[in-house]
This record gives sequence, C-alpha cells and structure tokens, in this order.
Amino acid sequence: MDERRRPESSFRARRRASIYLLPNLFTTAALFSGFYAIVMAMNHAFESAAMAIFVAIVLDGLDGRVARLTHTQSEFGARYDSMSDMVSFGVAPAVTMYEWGLKDLGNAGWVAALVYCAGAALRLGRFNINLHVVDKRYFQGIPSPAAAALLVGFVWAFEDLGIDRERWLAILAWLLTTYGGITMVSNVPFYSFKELNVKKAVPFWAMLLLVGGLAVVSLRPPVVLFLACLAFSLSGYVLWGMGVRVRRSSDAG
Repeated sequence: MDERRRPESSFRARRRASIYLLPNLFTTAALFSGFYAIVMAMNHAFESAAMAIFVAIVLDGLDGRVARLTHTQSEFGARYDSMSDMVSFGVAPAVTMYEWGLKDLGNAGWVAALVYCAGAALRLGRFNINLHVVDKRYFQGIPSPAAAALLVGFVWAFEDLGIDRERWLAILAWLLTTYGGITMVSNVPFYSFKELNVKKAVPFWAMLLLVGGLAVVSLRPPVVLFLACLAFSLSGYVLWGMGVRVRRSSDAG
C-alpha cells in the first residue's frame, strides 16, 4: 500500500515546488505596479502612484484565480505572491502616504508609516500560517489590498479635489495610516465575499444596481472609490459590534 502511494506523493511534492509561468506573470505585473507606485510617489506624482496600486490590486485578485482555473498552484507561487503583496500593499502605500503628507509631521510621520508597513508584514505572515480559520466568510483583520486601497484612495481623492495639504490633513493622514496598520493585525472580521457566486442567475434589479453603481463611480472615481474603501474599512467594526467573530478550529489554541 505504501509503495503504491509513494509515486503520487512524489508527484504532489514536485507540483508544489514547480514554477508556472501564467499565474506568476500576473504576480510579476502586480509587483511591477507596486514598484512603479513607489517611484511615482518619490517623484510626487501621487495620482499615478495611487492608480498603480489599484492596478496591483486587480492583478493580485487575478493571479490566484488563474492558478486555480489552470491547476497551476504551487508553493513557489504562494510565496512569490506574498512577497509581491508586501511591496504593493505594504511598502508602496506607506511610502506614498509618507511622501504625500506624513513627512510634514516629522518623526511621528515615519512612525505611522512604519506601523502600517509592519502591520502589512505581520498580516501577510499570519495569513500564510493561519490554517485554523474555518469560517471562510470572513477575513481576520482587514486584507492588505483593502488597507492599501484605503490609504491611496485617500491620497487620490484629495489630489483630485485640489485641497491644499495643510496641517489638519496631515493629521488625518496619520490617523488613517495608523488605523490601517492596526486593523490589519486585529481580529476584527471583514466579509470576504467568497460566497458570492458570479455564475448564479440574478434578478433584473441586481443588474440595475450594478449599472447604477458604475454610473455613481463615473461621477468622480477617486472620491467614490475612497468612500467605498472607507465604508469597507469600517464595516468590520460594525460586524464586531454585532457579535460576529471569525470561528477557529478547536485545536487552534
């Protein structure tokens, strides 16, 4: 019995260690977008930096789905994706926010950026080893792409509104950056949307809502996107207040 299982086990081990081109192309593109955002932020092209991070968010959502559809999941791909996420959703948003407004606060500014960056690293590390979460409906803490969208959405919205970066705005940026960093490593539940089935038939009014939502976004995309990100970042605390908790298996400790 053991001899018959050994070839299959060896095949699975090789599969986990394999490197597949297609999903890793999306991961590499997301990594490029994150690095591009850092360069743009350092050159004070903040709208370009924000848009690059939003592109990275879209690409990050595609690489895993492509890997599952093409059956090309691998251990390398999972680790590479985490490294890409750290750049795109950890370092890039922190640098963008620091260059945009936190720099004016001196030491307090870079400390807030560090808190956010460390929160992203801890969040990704916990996600990679957290195998005991059994309730897939919720994330444990806000996902790093959502936290990144909150920060750069804030920057993009105020750049689009043309509001001068005064002291009060820098303080607001500090609060938002610290909030994002702490919320990533919290136990606050955030809805994962994994139960959403796009293959299922929907009523006509659902399509009307979709069209209406796109119309609202088109009115002023930066502002609407930021408000949507802000609403999601607060939704977890609403769920927490309603008594929702992320369930864990009994051996989680």
